[in-house]
Amino acid sequence: MSSAPPPSVPLSPTSAAVRAATAATYAAFIGSGFAFASWASRIPQVRDRLDLGPSALGLVLLAIAAGSLLALPLSGLVVSRIGSARTVLMMAALLGVGLTTAALGSMVGVVPVVVGLFLLGFANGAWDVAMNVQGTVVEGQLGRSIMSRFHAGFSLGTVAGALLGAGAVALDVPVATHLTVIAVVVVAVVVRYTRAFLPDVVDDGPDGADEKPRGSALTAWREPRTLLIGVFVLAFAFAEGVGNDWISVAAIDGHHVSAALGTLAFAAFLTAMTVGRWFGPGLLDRYGRVPVVRALAAIGIAGVVLFVFAPSPWLAFVGTLLWGLGSSLGFPVGMSAGGDDPRRAAGRVSVIASIGYCAFLAGPPAIGFLGDRVTVLRALVVVAALLGLAALIASTVRPLETAAAPAAPMARP
Repeated sequence: MSSAPPPSVPLSPTSAAVRAATAATYAAFIGSGFAFASWASRIPQVRDRLDLGPSALGLVLLAIAAGSLLALPLSGLVVSRIGSARTVLMMAALLGVGLTTAALGSMVGVVPVVVGLFLLGFANGAWDVAMNVQGTVVEGQLGRSIMSRFHAGFSLGTVAGALLGAGAVALDVPVATHLTVIAVVVVAVVVRYTRAFLPDVVDDGPDGADEKPRGSALTAWREPRTLLIGVFVLAFAFAEGVGNDWISVAAIDGHHVSAALGTLAFAAFLTAMTVGRWFGPGLLDRYGRVPVVRALAAIGIAGVVLFVFAPSPWLAFVGTLLWGLGSSLGFPVGMSAGGDDPRRAAGRVSVIASIGYCAFLAGPPAIGFLGDRVTVLRALVVVAALLGLAALIASTVRPLETAAAPAAPMARP
């Protein structure tokens, strides 16, 4: 399926195969973000069509989380068995089915929408792990940090999907038509590009045979380094997810700014994060992972504290910029660290993603629960505390000395 050379052939960082794989990985990240944001942009119309209240809508949207939670722990086994290219291809097709089912189902009732969103969440979870695995392969072949730029591509995809969705709403394009077209386009583009993915395991064994360890996707759950990287990613994912969900609300309710300025604060957060992810690779290559992520964690802590305790809205606005910049590289660096040994990348990235994504699920309700007691603005201090934890355990993302050096597994109880 791939036009890349056989796994036993060393690749030059400037070879056509590596350049094609880099473009294909960008396409996978952008396509994932574009598809998901396209759905998110039409949630209000689906809600109105089905006449759902806030609690009912929340339960419907929970289907996405349920699908993702099921897919993430299984995706390491799947990627280890069939490879990241085939996994992305299969999950793109499944995402297309799920998105179309949810779109067409919105004209029928709640049940088909829930089924479609479950498939969408499952496909998105496994796709996420597979494209991150391929990202670590490309990064290894290039010999320099690039993972955070792939994640910046995801962010750009979400912006494009949201803008196109806004245009579709303005033009009164039906949800079913809009999302069905998006599903077809995303599947076609991803299938076209994913064929250029590189093999997940580059052979360096003396006998020319692949050295993919059996059970690596399961044993990764017993590796102390992998689990600590998962906690590291969870802390940064919490900072990112809470920023996405609560900055606007906290700015409006806590700093008493207008709705427009609250939205502007959120836009500033996203912009700072995207800029950090795009320009971060140069810093990582020059100074190394650990010093950079520790410095960014400190910047993020300063940003959160400034946002929460700023005496004026404009200082709070500066805080959102620092918060976004400080949160930018933790997640992609964790993915890179999970893929340091390509032979075990699938299992480790799956474990790290499974732990990290818990923050995206737990963050919104946790801040909401605390917000009922101490206000949303003050509840955001939790973000600073978790970034402090990430700084303390940042040494876990230090590159392995050799790609073949696995983390020591925990002893079985």
